[in-house]
Amino acid sequence: MGKLIVKNTNLQDVKLITPAVFGDRRGFFEETYSDRDFKAAGIDFDFVQDNQSLSTQAGVLRGLHFQRGKAAQTKLIRVVTGAVLDVIVDVRKGSPTYKQWEGYLLTDSNHRQLLVPRGFAHGFVTLTDNVNFVYKCDNYYDAEADGGISFKDPDLNIDWPIDLDKAITSEKDAKQPSLKEFEQDNPFVYDEI
Repeated sequence: MGKLIVKNTNLQDVKLITPAVFGDRRGFFEETYSDRDFKAAGIDFDFVQDNQSLSTQAGVLRGLHFQRGKAAQTKLIRVVTGAVLDVIVDVRKGSPTYKQWEGYLLTDSNHRQLLVPRGFAHGFVTLTDNVNFVYKCDNYYDAEADGGISFKDPDLNIDWPIDLDKAITSEKDAKQPSLKEFEQDNPFVYDEI
């Protein structure tokens, strides 16, 4: 098939991936995942779970989430319909990009995928209605290992493209701890994940 375009980002170990897209007057075809091609590009994870969420309105904000300990997950993220600003924060103590964040525009038309390694807090805000958001994980979800950081954290100062007081979010996400509170028992160490 086609060739993957893999770009390193400013955050340590995070990659933006664009698969080959073949389009004509009918639409397009793309191979969204090929274990062989990803491994050839140096992306070698054993993905064991696929997840999908639907956000029906623009302004839905989900995150910032992670899984702790042995349940930590690497994620391969893409948007099937709509558009999001996907935001990740490096929470791995000792990482060269510790406590830094970046946002990535993922849309149904740019076909980009984001590889989010273990030890990153992850979230997104929908920029359109009816966003279908899908991702692969290299570990199974464990409710007891669930964790998060406030998307409003002033120390992170994330530049969300919406008024956060009008964000459509869950009660759980609205009550996540600050980065300072999280750091008191941060389980992620850069070289141990």
